[in-house]
This record gives sequence, structure tokens and C-alpha cells, in this order.
Amino acid sequence: MSGGVPVTGARRGPGRPPRAEAAEGPDARTRILEAARAEFAERGYDKTSVRGIAKAAGVDPALVHHYFGTKDEVFAAAIEVSFEPELIVPAVLGESTEGIGERLARYFLSVWENPATRAPLLAVIRSALTHEAAAKVLRGFVLRRVLERVAADLDVPDPKFRAELAASHMIGIAILRYVVRVEPLASATPDEIVATVAPTLQRYLTEA
Repeated sequence: MSGGVPVTGARRGPGRPPRAEAAEGPDARTRILEAARAEFAERGYDKTSVRGIAKAAGVDPALVHHYFGTKDEVFAAAIEVSFEPELIVPAVLGESTEGIGERLARYFLSVWENPATRAPLLAVIRSALTHEAAAKVLRGFVLRRVLERVAADLDVPDPKFRAELAASHMIGIAILRYVVRVEPLASATPDEIVATVAPTLQRYLTEA
């Protein structure tokens, strides 16, 4: 073996744990997020730990801290994976505000109707109702990554307030339909809900 310095592999950044390099790879971050979603869904916010997430992902806990920092930041990232704001905000806004209420309602329900995203979202809602730390993360994510971006494109008075009203309407539906399972809302089809809710969301977001 020559005395040259190997150049394959990335240089370790500051703070990265040496032992974690063996576990790190193109899928390490994805594994951590998937494990976090599963842990939060199964255990709730308070009983989930960074160590438990790392164990489920098969990585060193220090690698979780390297990618995400604190437990709150892992929680926020897990929410983002479910909502994908980079994709959905432009899709909801569309070319104009015409039909924005229906697009918002359909997207929101499609996320909740998908079994792959419903479980972690149930954990998010339940945790936010009982733990201030989880509620703070959810508020920050919803306000910063979704509502403020939607509000920025609304040509109406008090756009942020209106976006919050629309969000409160949809979150209320989520709690009653998926958490409490109140009938007949729990058994209504998504199309039935959209047809009833979309005009109200449209009014919140567009009427001066």
C-alpha cells in the first residue's frame, strides 16, 4: 500500500462523530426520518427519544444529532416528510386563486387518507394537543413552511390571519374525522367533505 493519503469518501465536517461514518451513506438520513416517523407514531412525542430513533434506524445517536440537531428538529423534519411543503404549496396556489379552496381541501385530505402518512400525522396531532414542545414545533412548521408561503400570494386584507383560519378549519376536520372519529364525518367520503368545505376555504382565502 502506498504512503499516499486516501481521497475516496467525503471529508468529515466539524462535529460529525467518527464512529457514525460507517453507518452514514446515501440512505442514512432517509432511514433516520423513516424511523422517526415510526417512533413518533407508535410512542408519541414524549416517549420518543433520539436514542430510540437511532436504534430503530441502525445508526449512532450522534448521527441523528449531526443531521437534525435536537429531538424537536427531528420531529419537525418528520412532519415535513408527510406534508412535503416544497411540492404542495405551489400546487395549492396554482396559477390563480380560483379553485384554491378545493385544491387545499383535496390535498389535505389526500395526505390524511394515505395510510403511509396518516399514522405519523395522528401522532403529531395527539402530541401537539398534550405537549407544548410538540405544539410549538407544529406551530412553527405550519406557520413558517406552509401558511406564510400561502399568505404571501393572497391579495386580500390580513392574509396570514385568513390562512390560519383555513388551517384551523382543516385541522379541526382532521381531529374529528381521524382522531375522535365523530359520525357521520368519519364515514363521509373525501369528495363529500371537499364539496362542503371548499367554498368556505375559498371565502377565507380570497374574499376581500
